[in-house]
Amino acid sequence: MNAPLYNAEILRLATSIPHHERLTDPMGTAEKRSPICGSRVTVDVNVDDDGRVTELGMLVRACALGQASSSLLAAQILGRTPAELATARDALGAWLAAGEGTPPEWPGLAVFEPALGYTARHASIRLAFEAAADAAADAAARLPVR
Repeated sequence: MNAPLYNAEILRLATSIPHHERLTDPMGTAEKRSPICGSRVTVDVNVDDDGRVTELGMLVRACALGQASSSLLAAQILGRTPAELATARDALGAWLAAGEGTPPEWPGLAVFEPALGYTARHASIRLAFEAAADAAADAAARLPVR
C-alpha cells in the first residue's frame, strides 16, 4: 500500500468518463451521494427485453476516486444485467470493507488498491456501482411480464 492514493491512472480515468450525459427518457434512474464528502453520482439506464443495459447516461459530481470509479463502470456496463451489476456492487463493497484481498472481477478495479486503507474514501468509490445496480433493477422492474 505504498502507492499514492491519487495516482496517474486514477487521474486519467477521472478525466475520461464515458456516457457522461444524462439520458432524456431513461427507463431507470438512481442517484447516490456520499454523506462524508458530498460526492454524487446519478445513473440513467435503458434496458432491452432481457433486462440488459443498452444505454447509459451519467452525471458525476464527485472527487477523483468517484470519477475514476464511474469511468470504470461506464466502460463495461453495456450488456450487463441487473443481477451482474448487483454482484459487482456487492463484490466491490466487500473488497473495500475487507481492506485487502483480490480485487473484484470488474475490469480495472485494482487501481483502487491504494485506497483500501482509506475507509473515508470507500463511499465515493462505491457510488457509481450502487447507482447503476439500482437504476438497472428499476428499469428491469418496468419491463412487461412475459
